[in-house]
Amino acid sequence: MATGYLTIQARTAHDALPLSGVQIWIMDDQEKNIYHVTTDESGETERIALETLDRSLSLDPNFSGIPFISYDVLAFADGFNSIHIVGIPILDGETAIQPLEFVPMQEKQRTPTVTEIQIGLPAVSMTGQRYQNGPDTEPRVLRQVAIPNPITVHLGTPSASASNVQVSFPDYVKNVASSEVYPTWPDASLRANIYAIITFALNRIFTEWYRSRGYNFDITNNTAYDQYFVYGRNTYESISRIVDEIFNEYVRRQGQTAPYFTSFCNGTTSTCSGMSQWGTVTLANQGLSPLQILRSYYPKDVEIAETNIITGVLSSYPGTALKTGSTGLDVQTIQTYLQRIRRNYPAIPAITDEAGVFGESTRAAVAKFQSIFNLASDGVVGKATWNKLSYLYTSVTRLAELDSEGTSLGIGTVPPSSVLRLDSSGQDVITLQYLLNVAAEFNSTIPAPEQDGNFGRETQQSVAAFQRAAGLEPDGMVGPLTWQALYNTYLGVDNVIPPSADTGVTEYVVRSGDTLWLLAQRYNTTVDAIKRLNGLTSDNLRIGQVLKIPATESTSGSYFEHIVRSGDTLWLLAQRYNTTVDAIKNLNGLSGNGLSIGQILKIPSAGAASAPYFEYNVRSGDTLWQLARRYGTTVSAIKSLNGLNSDNLNIGQVLKIPSN
Repeated sequence: MATGYLTIQARTAHDALPLSGVQIWIMDDQEKNIYHVTTDESGETERIALETLDRSLSLDPNFSGIPFISYDVLAFADGFNSIHIVGIPILDGETAIQPLEFVPMQEKQRTPTVTEIQIGLPAVSMTGQRYQNGPDTEPRVLRQVAIPNPITVHLGTPSASASNVQVSFPDYVKNVASSEVYPTWPDASLRANIYAIITFALNRIFTEWYRSRGYNFDITNNTAYDQYFVYGRNTYESISRIVDEIFNEYVRRQGQTAPYFTSFCNGTTSTCSGMSQWGTVTLANQGLSPLQILRSYYPKDVEIAETNIITGVLSSYPGTALKTGSTGLDVQTIQTYLQRIRRNYPAIPAITDEAGVFGESTRAAVAKFQSIFNLASDGVVGKATWNKLSYLYTSVTRLAELDSEGTSLGIGTVPPSSVLRLDSSGQDVITLQYLLNVAAEFNSTIPAPEQDGNFGRETQQSVAAFQRAAGLEPDGMVGPLTWQALYNTYLGVDNVIPPSADTGVTEYVVRSGDTLWLLAQRYNTTVDAIKRLNGLTSDNLRIGQVLKIPATESTSGSYFEHIVRSGDTLWLLAQRYNTTVDAIKNLNGLSGNGLSIGQILKIPSAGAASAPYFEYNVRSGDTLWQLARRYGTTVSAIKSLNGLNSDNLNIGQVLKIPSN
């Protein structure tokens, strides 16, 4: 058997905070546990070797099977909802990078929910028609080619009632490339495909293909219309490094500005007038360059252009790599970025060089940053490293330790006294839009408005969504109650939004293979209950459909029932439902730890837990005030239970947290 590799990264939204001590199980397709690992202070696991199939199979267009072995991941983090990834493809000699973006549990949420992500086969192995929508023949709307950061992706056909997600543009391209082709392909082939992927997306942005038609997204993930994107999937190291280098380069015709419509298909089971994905492998093996490959399928006058207009990035690359011996303002800028990022990623060493002087400590900090974020660890700040530093700096200053950094941003701790409504403008509107962006990072129902100081329809919709989530009248106006709710969210970001009135309902996006019976078993409810809540008249489901799942408890309120599934253990269930192994065993009269698939277990409700406290490992950025807010207790109660005389905490310290 051949060998591939897997690295897992556990972080909060936009990589703002790494999560250490995350419990991760890696399983085969029979749900047999192979590895149990935990993340380090940078939120990463070690590189894990896994068996797979020979590399040659993924280079053979005539091979009709699946040229890799897939693995599943189940991950738990204290205070966050859990994540289950199904079908991570591991290819011979390649390193798969699986991001886990953890969402904090909401205030009063008793048990973590589980986010299910199904990766599936790459598009190059699929059949079917691609691109029903060709290039736009209407006048262009945008004057310049700009990189959208983030890009908004609709997870379904344009007219489907499906979720929108926002991701950084480089991460979008990495995801699509990993979903479309195999990372084992030659470098020139990968680059040609990545140029086509970048350009296709920028064509949708430049022509405002969807937004000009009234949609609130930039592109879909449906291959009949656009290119393949699987939210939450793994990417590959070989693809990631190419994208970091060229994500702002695109294909255009000479003398034109517009990104060319770079349609493509796999070239074997599906053919089209654009590029053949498998054909790029043959041409790369013949020694053709990426541009020569592109000119083999598109007009002979296409060229590679670059845009330095990247929305959402603080500072554009100066054009020359920074390295040992460099001096000046650009060096001081990256030193500032690194010193701030280090507060969230303490593995990055401190910089002791003089401001603006690229010395040995700056080089060491750059090299460690590159290592953490899967860049070439050479200690040199090229374009890829510069852009990643800028992106991370934006993330950490926006999301981490907001109670202290907000003061310097003019947020303060006392809300403005103004009443804001449609067409308001000024500094208070900027403050409002900033606070809404913070809330949106932790609640997907709240759209993040542009921070432009103008109270337009987009801001009004965001305000109304926040008000609904906070249990306020959703009138889209910002008065004293809404201001206070925004500040409560901002100052207690770990508790983000009070639960909605519909606390007994979980939303679930239907995936391939789901049935009402399976969902009823998984969520301990009944088929009739799901159908009644959703107004369904049949048992048919469609992929991407959003279902409301009722929460079911026993009438006694002291426990609820769980049906044991493959892979369940008492320890996993205790972690998932915030209880203990002994409590489950006592409630069910169990003498051993063995479980049987289909067995019905009584799980103690959170309010019935007998333990007066639970243990918590202190992570980077934790404070007593934040922990008290997160777990519904007080600073004094935590200090008293632990015999603390000060508010100081140490990373790795074990705290007793009062049960609530």
